[in-house]
Amino acid sequence: MAVIRERRQLNLRLPLPEIAERRPRFPLPLPPTTVSSAAAAATATAIQEVDRLADLEKLQVIGHGNGGTVYKVRHKRTLATYALKVVHGDSDTTVRRQIFREMEILSRTDSPFVVRCHGIFEKPAGDIAILMEYMDSGTLETLRKSNGTFNEASLANIARQILNGLNYLHAHKIVHRDIKPSNLLVNKKMEVKIADFGVSKIMCRTLDPCNSYVGTCAYMSPERFDPDTYGANYNGYAGDIWSLGLTLLELYLGHFPFLPPGQRPDWATLMCAICFGEPPSSPEGASEKFRSFIECCLQKESSKRWTVSQLLSHPFVSMDRRSD
Repeated sequence: MAVIRERRQLNLRLPLPEIAERRPRFPLPLPPTTVSSAAAAATATAIQEVDRLADLEKLQVIGHGNGGTVYKVRHKRTLATYALKVVHGDSDTTVRRQIFREMEILSRTDSPFVVRCHGIFEKPAGDIAILMEYMDSGTLETLRKSNGTFNEASLANIARQILNGLNYLHAHKIVHRDIKPSNLLVNKKMEVKIADFGVSKIMCRTLDPCNSYVGTCAYMSPERFDPDTYGANYNGYAGDIWSLGLTLLELYLGHFPFLPPGQRPDWATLMCAICFGEPPSSPEGASEKFRSFIECCLQKESSKRWTVSQLLSHPFVSMDRRSD
């Protein structure tokens, strides 16, 4: 006789666990050897201050998704504010694999252009919590929806910061694979930091393949959809450049570049537009510098896209900061 078991319902509003003896799974971040002694000391101080979840007070839920919840939390003694991502132990295999990948990436990174991780905690039940710096203005996507489109001076500043983050990641053989407005955090100082490394990849070898179907398909490059046609001499880092171009163009236009305003993308429409259509271009009213920058990013042949170092020297990114 078959036994029917009631399916467990996820509670996405679990309170923070109050387990005084719970310690970080391992101390983070692990700074590169080039980090200054002052930076290393500051990191060590942060880890010492937040060495258990019981030290944190939950303030509000700031996000849901992928089997977990993101909270805004405050340290009870120092009153410092953080973001705490909690992934539940009964999440599916894909989600668990992504959170472990994100943990591995965050343990390797220490850059002002990448969201900082202050610790990782694991509960006996299998829940995992990642404590990160709190960015008080949300994401570039939320800013676009609340404030409208960005002007070119603002986009030049945003592009410069994202490129500096990608330059750091690529130098450490890390490919993000999901650059988009909702994965770029921002604070009130308009500092932009790359976040969400759930589908990122550490390139162990120079020619390590990076064409698996992961990430948000709307921002995928043509070779990710159709590697046979566009993947010749494929550089694993070039997909991040394509996604950067789409992201900046979306912030300029106010909608996803491949589709008319208000149209919701589906996989078939996106595949046809990205693989068989022409790359989107900037409107006629855009400056020549911005149009050129977008064109350098949105080359269908991955080998023709500019690298991060080349784009950092592009005239658009070099615009006078005083014009921001």
